[in-house]
Amino acid sequence: MFQDFRLLSVSLSQNVAASSVYDTDRVRESLRVSGFGERLKGLRRGVEQSLYQDFEEDGIILSGGEEQKIAIARAVYKDAPLVIMDEPTAALDPVAEYEIYTRLNEIAGEKTAVFISHRLSSCRFCDVIAVFDKGGIVQWGSHEELVEQEGKYRELWFT
Repeated sequence: MFQDFRLLSVSLSQNVAASSVYDTDRVRESLRVSGFGERLKGLRRGVEQSLYQDFEEDGIILSGGEEQKIAIARAVYKDAPLVIMDEPTAALDPVAEYEIYTRLNEIAGEKTAVFISHRLSSCRFCDVIAVFDKGGIVQWGSHEELVEQEGKYRELWFT
């Protein structure tokens, strides 16, 4: 899931599955895992609701955070063995951001997950953190290990 993603003026299901053929139950579960479940309950047409109003007058307009949750649902639906998330909470408010962080293990499941972030607070839950500086890895370890070591991570954490 990239920080710069696009949703289309088609149904919610088609956006999540990135296809016109999809498993409705899997779409719903992906939306629940991504944090969009409560909003889904309020949609008159459910997962068949059109996004935007380019082609459908009753299409819904989404907030940036809602769009990001749908993009996360797309990554969940894909069910790839590797999940790469580049700033997945960039458009979310602090409450929604916290919800995504607490669900990241559920989102990733047993898959390998790479989480790219410039916010150190979002790295605390990661098993391993790679700290990059000037194009290379300068530190590697858990949050607890890195705040105890002299180095870039500690310097940034306590700044």
